[in-house]
Amino acid sequence: MVCYNIKMEIQIPTTCPSCDSNLELVNSQLFCRNVSCPAQSSKKVEAFAKKMKIKGLGPASIEKLDLTSVGEIYELDEGYLVEVLGEKIGIKIQAEIDKTRNCDFSMFLSALSIPLIGSVASSKMGEVVNSIEEINQDTCERAGLGEKARDNLLNWLFENSEYLPNVSFKQKKAKVEVPTLGKVCITGKLQNFKNRSSAAEHLKSLGYSVATTVSKQTSYLVDEEGRSSSKRAKAEQLNIPIVTITQLEEKVK
Repeated sequence: MVCYNIKMEIQIPTTCPSCDSNLELVNSQLFCRNVSCPAQSSKKVEAFAKKMKIKGLGPASIEKLDLTSVGEIYELDEGYLVEVLGEKIGIKIQAEIDKTRNCDFSMFLSALSIPLIGSVASSKMGEVVNSIEEINQDTCERAGLGEKARDNLLNWLFENSEYLPNVSFKQKKAKVEVPTLGKVCITGKLQNFKNRSSAAEHLKSLGYSVATTVSKQTSYLVDEEGRSSSKRAKAEQLNIPIVTITQLEEKVK
């Protein structure tokens, strides 16, 4: 048997096979940055339908219906669905869509595939606002979003607000505000706690609320290490007291 060692040079593609836009090579991976790319759009519609639990609206149905944005889901009518998908499936999907016309705001926000805005960030926003119109820099900071997540959310909404679905949101139950001794943020290494999570639980047991970012609503910054950091710089800029956990404990004695 004769074996031939044939080397073939693999040509790296330079354009997206779906939209023909130029591809960007990042860490040995190729990315299409065209936000209107059909392949990306259909995946976002698919992710939205899955998150919102719209049964029956999977990849095959999305392709047949030629859906390219989540807003188009709520523009569908039963007649068109029946025409494209058949009577049984069309009627079923229409009913599933109608179920989500009044939905939980946090679930809706996390279903939009906004970079850095997953279930956790969406839940934080849902604690502060109950509509897209209420999202701004101040409400993002009050929700405790990091700077990158906040900027991603605001920029995405600025660019895509006109394409959002026409849905309403369930009213949240009124929360009973429990008075606290102040909102605390923690940075750096701690003297008597292994990690920030255990320190946060201890502070909550004393009556403080704990946030992950420094904002105008922050009462104290715990910094027992004393090293320069973005949180410390912002606390100093806002004249927020920088303390140790021991000092906070003394305030409740």
